[in-house]
Amino acid sequence: MESEGEPGKAKYSGVPLDPVNMKTKTLLCDLKSKYADKSWNETVQLVRRCVEKTKGDGRVCEPVAKCLQKINEALNVSSLTSMVSRLEMIAKQRGLGSHMSPTETVCYLTADLFYLEVVLLPAGNVEDVRVAHHGDAPVSSPSLLQLLRLKKFQEFSLKLDDLASFYNIPGDSDVKIKIYASLRHLETDLFKISHLPRSLRESDLHVDLIMNGRIGNVQPGKEGSPMTVEYYISPLDVLMGLSNTGEVGGGQMALVTLRSSDASHRLQRESLISCPPQVDSFGFPVFQPLTESCSDLLPATFLLKLQPPLPMLMSFVEKMGSITDGVIAEKAQQVEPLPQLLMKTSRTLNSKTSWTEGLQFVVPLLASECHSYVFPGAEWGRESWKGALIHTVPFTHPGHVPALLDLLRHQSAINVLLASCFSNHSRHIGAGLLYDLRCEILPETDHCLSVTFSFDDNDHLAVLQVTVVDSHQMSCRLLMPGFVDHKLDDYISRVLRRCMSIPITMRAIRRKVTPLAAPAAVPESSAAPEISSVPREAAEDASLASPPPPGYYLMSVSGPVADNTVNTEAVANRSPCASLGVYSHWATGGLPAELL
Repeated sequence: MESEGEPGKAKYSGVPLDPVNMKTKTLLCDLKSKYADKSWNETVQLVRRCVEKTKGDGRVCEPVAKCLQKINEALNVSSLTSMVSRLEMIAKQRGLGSHMSPTETVCYLTADLFYLEVVLLPAGNVEDVRVAHHGDAPVSSPSLLQLLRLKKFQEFSLKLDDLASFYNIPGDSDVKIKIYASLRHLETDLFKISHLPRSLRESDLHVDLIMNGRIGNVQPGKEGSPMTVEYYISPLDVLMGLSNTGEVGGGQMALVTLRSSDASHRLQRESLISCPPQVDSFGFPVFQPLTESCSDLLPATFLLKLQPPLPMLMSFVEKMGSITDGVIAEKAQQVEPLPQLLMKTSRTLNSKTSWTEGLQFVVPLLASECHSYVFPGAEWGRESWKGALIHTVPFTHPGHVPALLDLLRHQSAINVLLASCFSNHSRHIGAGLLYDLRCEILPETDHCLSVTFSFDDNDHLAVLQVTVVDSHQMSCRLLMPGFVDHKLDDYISRVLRRCMSIPITMRAIRRKVTPLAAPAAVPESSAAPEISSVPREAAEDASLASPPPPGYYLMSVSGPVADNTVNTEAVANRSPCASLGVYSHWATGGLPAELL
């Protein structure tokens, strides 16, 4: 029957169908009637044969293809042919090729720059999974092998997609090979930089490598994953890792990958660092000039893929662009006040309160102490304190990485300090409840903020100025009417650097300045345990005020601590900015009193 509005259109159950859909419906009805009298076992065997049969023509009707996919996923993989069929289907979904070896014992999943070997047993079980990158021998992948043995095909497919996206490089095969080779040379240079002689500044080698290494803690890529660089870790992450697993973890990482680019960039086609490396006066390697003889113009850039993405001030984003000679991060989708970005990206904060008029956070501390921290929305709405969530940082030269990581560390330190004032107890700014300390956090410059507060027994306001020069250099200055104490400023600065928490620092100030929080008669010599569980305050003050004298250097930062006679000739400082020992005295042996 034809529809009344459109001649030539058939109508089935009240729904208009075009001729193609009508033909498909008729075919399905014919198939249903043809096999209506068949047993269920015969039907299952027929479906298995259809699913396992390799189709030479890729132009399959989309509805039929989707049905076959669902049927294939529902069937139990219990034979060699069914396992091969499932692997071929996954390869097709991910845009990869697939074929069997002449002996039909290995299924190959192939792409331009890598391939997988899935070694199969006669019953359909998987003996091994090997990943081969371009120009490299196949290497076994325990994680992929485990997924196939447990028949977790969805997870295996996602891993395969991650592997394929890592090689998502534009151009023909020759261009892809050149870009991938450039990435491998970059990885070689980053390893050379990470193993240059440097002074050991922290007692925990892993923390020292993350915080003070020229390019953080570098781990090579494996099983198809890219190289990783761990570049920052907060004291809270250190404590949580030590208390939960006994190992330091939870830091911020960057994956070293590639991305396509509309413009061509000159990328290295060999290592740019001589062997043995030559260093400049700051301890950084001297690079070979990036000329036509050692580089190619290619439609791609290197990439630091941040995990997790980092809320970053726009002024810092601009600085990254100047470091990379105009190669800048992706255009910010949304620019917001930095504290608002930190709230949205916090792993522990549940607050979804609007930032329009600012917020007040109630931060509980131990010993029943409670602080209030107010963020005025109008003040934090300044252009200088607006930022964006940065996912990737592009660059084109290995020499860009140390400077980029210094900026990422600097921003991370600012973020950690601001986030220390957050809690799940938030409300709009208003009067009412009483607190042990009521503070207002105000922005100053893009690396300086102030904390305005008053004590219970004092009507005068006091101000703590916090300046974050970089991730290692932070200073505090306490401004109170008729009160100047530079030793107290030094003490407060040490507390801040060690705990990276404004509430804990404010509690230390309250204990020092007001007699209400502690016994009145406290000898000066007993103040040392407030900062560290380790005595010898005078020695600690000296180590915190300035870097240790040169002469103690490690050629391999992964080895044991060197003695006084090792490698004393190659003097190379990490950078002009000295580390100030944020974690030295408590990361591995006891907690400071401020954290109790």
